[in-house]
Amino acid sequence: MWTLLAAPGARAEPYEVELSIDDETDLRALFEDGVLSREGFDTLLELLRTGVDLRTATREALYALPGLTWAQVDALLAYRARVEGTFAPGALVEAGVLSAAELRRLRPFLVEEERGEWDVSGRLRLLTAYAAADALVPPMLLQAQVDGPLGLRGGGGVSLSRRRLGPVRQDSRRRVLVAELPSVTPRAPKFHVRWEGAHASVLVGTYRLGFGQRLTLDTTGRPAPEGFVADEGFLMPGTPEKRCVLSGTGACVGEDAQGRVTPDFGWTEGFRGVVGTVHGQVEGLELSLTGFGSHQSRDLSQYELFDRKDCQGSRTDGCRAPEVLAVLPGKQVPGPAHFVSRTLPDVFHEVAGGGHVSLGASPRTRVGVTAWGAWPVWVVEGVALEFRESARYPMGGGYGAVGADAAWGLGPVDLFFEGARSFAGLSGQPRGGFGAVQRTVLGDPSQEWELTLRYYGRDFDNPYSRAVSSPDESEGLRASNELGARLRYLHRTVEGAWRLSGRVDVWTQPPGGEAPGVFHLRTSARVDFVGVSELQPSVWVEHRNKDLGRNGPELCFEGNDGTLSTGEPIACAGEQYRVAGRVRLEASEALTLAVQYQHTLVGSRRQPRGFRKDGRAVLEALFRPLPALRLHGRASWQDEDLSENTRLTQALRTSLEVAWAVLPGWSARGRYELGLDLKSPVGSLTPPEPPQHLFRLELESRF
Repeated sequence: MWTLLAAPGARAEPYEVELSIDDETDLRALFEDGVLSREGFDTLLELLRTGVDLRTATREALYALPGLTWAQVDALLAYRARVEGTFAPGALVEAGVLSAAELRRLRPFLVEEERGEWDVSGRLRLLTAYAAADALVPPMLLQAQVDGPLGLRGGGGVSLSRRRLGPVRQDSRRRVLVAELPSVTPRAPKFHVRWEGAHASVLVGTYRLGFGQRLTLDTTGRPAPEGFVADEGFLMPGTPEKRCVLSGTGACVGEDAQGRVTPDFGWTEGFRGVVGTVHGQVEGLELSLTGFGSHQSRDLSQYELFDRKDCQGSRTDGCRAPEVLAVLPGKQVPGPAHFVSRTLPDVFHEVAGGGHVSLGASPRTRVGVTAWGAWPVWVVEGVALEFRESARYPMGGGYGAVGADAAWGLGPVDLFFEGARSFAGLSGQPRGGFGAVQRTVLGDPSQEWELTLRYYGRDFDNPYSRAVSSPDESEGLRASNELGARLRYLHRTVEGAWRLSGRVDVWTQPPGGEAPGVFHLRTSARVDFVGVSELQPSVWVEHRNKDLGRNGPELCFEGNDGTLSTGEPIACAGEQYRVAGRVRLEASEALTLAVQYQHTLVGSRRQPRGFRKDGRAVLEALFRPLPALRLHGRASWQDEDLSENTRLTQALRTSLEVAWAVLPGWSARGRYELGLDLKSPVGSLTPPEPPQHLFRLELESRF
């Protein structure tokens, strides 16, 4: 039973837990605990900020809400068709479409009131972070969103960057790349203006889009993408990092060599340009046409590149990554100091375009075709840069994909399919591969079974595929060189008190791969009791096996297990077991407590007769002394090897967040974090890090 009830995993599927949150703080805590994946967190954060209108949202947009099955979405659409007008979300409980508990969990993601045609609303956010050891101007982020009249809306963000390298160029005399040292510079990587009408919509600026089963094209992260959404996401600064970004003679001296600094606000690079959709009825069928064009500057790590002039041949594994020297202050030419493990800004411009056409007979029955292509335009002159095989983007010039998707549903059954053909290397030796995904869903409002079959050829090089796949990568891509099947299960009891979710995922490489016949397994299970709001326990287990044909505690699970005579690394074939539990207690209307512990057994060469034992514990307290005041405290302890404390992570992180609604429409939020390295100073290869203090401040105004 525990093997068959596997908990949902990391991408392209419904979310992992029965969410019960109030704001972004609760959502971020789930992400920090490892309960939510990065993709799930980003998607839910977008839904939390923009909201979903139950009265007008499409079937796919409703399915993106946490906790809803396809059967519940169809029941909601049927109710909406019956009433033929506006309704309050509470009416769904009276009609039996949702339970009161389910609606309560959905409310943070919903738009409660209908907007008038001439209404104007929006919000302005100012965020900053500061570490106690900082000697620089703190990072800052200013975000704005406006919903205007007549279907107009817009937004953007300006970030104050201090750690981003300067422009990259070539030093022709030394045949190396050169970059300026980081400087304090404002940047506006995210902006958009959108108009939405009854039968058309268009967006100018930064956006993400996706279709079908996420195989041919998807950058949205949603479980069921259906078009484009504005790209407004930023990444919060993490723990303080080393201030020095250089290595070599004259790189850093004194405080710069040992000091720490707060990272900048980061961001993901979606598309930037124009995208639009036109839809309407044609002889009783719903026709939708979407087209897009993009010109986006993209960053890359120096280890994802090589110079074609210095490296010849079909493979790039042995090609040396370009060295990037630094121009130090007061000097005209670069010295021996060079950058280490840094992201190079605006290395190439990606010119991309494509479109999607779909024809639907009903919300559950449709067919569609997607095609897109892109071409990298390298910015650095005087050097012939190219992607390495381990990079996300395929080498050899242009790349893209074309595919067809279909969906059909009747009663409790939904069938989904998408097949695609990728192409790459258009400026040299053209190549490409095939991929296919087929999903069968069987369910009702209380339970849902889903079987997903997938095939991705070895040459299926599609950097914008987000289809269901395993966590491992092949030449920088997850949805590549893989053949697998996944069974997912979700069940809620009639009264809604218990929730059981599960997954079994088995995959291998297609015939002709480097490791044929090696089967991987990932299973997990989760049980939540939500019948009593005052006390809600949860238990989940997980098992991962990297080679079902080889078992035993002497096998490693992380990293590589040596190399072959050819120099190729030998992948680890070990196992990992994990069991965790969480209890949430509402001690009173003002106080909520939660405690969680996770124990992991990991195969390791250092433990030839057993497994490495890891532990992690979390304690949370939420206190609301006043309706306008909220205090959230959290402590997280992590020990990656309980048998010793000199080698791996031994850390304690605590935080206290205070949120205060100062005035109607105005709020402030402050957060203090303390990080302690618990590694022993005696016998460690590297000394423990000093205590790290991080302060965060957020000011928000809504109108």
